[in-house]
Amino acid sequence: MILSSSEITRRLKNNVDEGDLVIDPYSIECQQPASYDLRVGGDFVLPPGICTLVNSLERVELPSDLAATLRCRSSYGRRGVLITAGFVDPGFRGQLTLCLVNMGSEHLTIRKYERVVQMILHQVTDGEDQYCGRYQDSTGVIGAR
Repeated sequence: MILSSSEITRRLKNNVDEGDLVIDPYSIECQQPASYDLRVGGDFVLPPGICTLVNSLERVELPSDLAATLRCRSSYGRRGVLITAGFVDPGFRGQLTLCLVNMGSEHLTIRKYERVVQMILHQVTDGEDQYCGRYQDSTGVIGAR
C-alpha cells in the first residue's frame, strides 16, 4: 500500500513517538497526493551522460513498517534526468544521496531547494528488520563505501 498525503501528514504529526516517520525540514508545498517531493541540499551541475551524486535537503527517518521508492519528478524526467539507486529500506535515518544521471545533451544546473525527486512511501507488512548499513545517519553527499 502506498501512503496518501493525509497518512503521511498523520505519521509526521506523531513523530514525537519513537519509531514513526520523520521528514526534516518538512514543507507543505512538497506534499503531493501520494508522495513527498525531496529538495536538493545545494547547487549542483549535472553534466551530460554522467552520474552525479546529490544530497537531499531533508533528513528522513523511516520506521520499521515503511520503505520508500525514489522517482524523478516528471519535470526533470522530461529534461532527460534519471535517478538510480531509488529504494530506501525501513529503519534508514539520514539525508539521502540521490544518484542523478543527465541523459540530455547539455549541462543542467539544479539549485538548492529545487524539488527534484518524489519519495513514495510504502507500508511494509510484518516488518521487523531495519536498515543498519554503512549509510545510516548520513549527511551531505556520500559516495560508494
